Amino acid sequence: MRAFEAAARHESFAKAADELGVTPAAVSHQVKSLEAWLGSSLFVRHAQGLHLTEAGRAAVPVFSTAFDALGLAVQELRIWAPKSQVSIAALPSIAQLWLAPRLPLLRAALPALRPSIHALEEPPDFRREPFDLAIFLTSHRASGSRSFKLCDDVIFPVCTPALAEQLKTPTDLASQLLLWDTTWTGDWNLWFDSVGVKGPSIDAGSEFSLYSLALQAATDGAGVLMGHEVLVSRALASGALVAPFSQRVLSGLSLEVLAPDRPPAQAAQMIEWLLSQAELNSVETKV
Repeated sequence: MRAFEAAARHESFAKAADELGVTPAAVSHQVKSLEAWLGSSLFVRHAQGLHLTEAGRAAVPVFSTAFDALGLAVQELRIWAPKSQVSIAALPSIAQLWLAPRLPLLRAALPALRPSIHALEEPPDFRREPFDLAIFLTSHRASGSRSFKLCDDVIFPVCTPALAEQLKTPTDLASQLLLWDTTWTGDWNLWFDSVGVKGPSIDAGSEFSLYSLALQAATDGAGVLMGHEVLVSRALASGALVAPFSQRVLSGLSLEVLAPDRPPAQAAQMIEWLLSQAELNSVETKV
């Protein structure tokens, strides 16, 4: 039943398998077993993917409600279970470049807390996945979660000081290799449009599946990276990278802490600490 419900939500055995931590073949086998027991097909299978049958479509809302209720019951158990570990889901770039550098300060402030960090590409559904909180650059709240905004996502080009000497105006970027992360393919166009400059095509640039790799390439002088302030702040502070232009643009995303409606006590403490740090940084920026 879990396999069917997940496959029905995603209309994909592969995505359901990722969610459940099994193989697509295992999901398919479980669904076939359920169909055999029912004596009725739940999916129409074809080369382009899956489509629910009428019977399958009618059953999905009831199944989803039931599993959401089970997930909430498990959350309630996690709230009352005494533990010091906080399970955190984060975008890989956030986990590596934003959260990891803050762990020493977090340990000093909350020595009893033991963070366990897991890199995910998408925010988790707390009704289905055993995480206590999540940290993502996002524009929407994930299902079954509360959201706490830390800061807006601000983007601007960054490069080495040596490369910056060659850049007098944004139009000079036409002669440079532009770097970006595949998660945010529209960043360069957004920035060029916002500053009123017709930019070069990014097709001639270099894309990276991990922002940390793009950041390292920029630090090595390979090109100009579209920087996200929350991810490049340490490189800017150290002088490894500089912002050659003053124009900074809001991406439409924000750095958010996501949590279940009732997070465990340790997770709630961490959220309070993160919000206090964000407020402190905001005051320092204004000063």
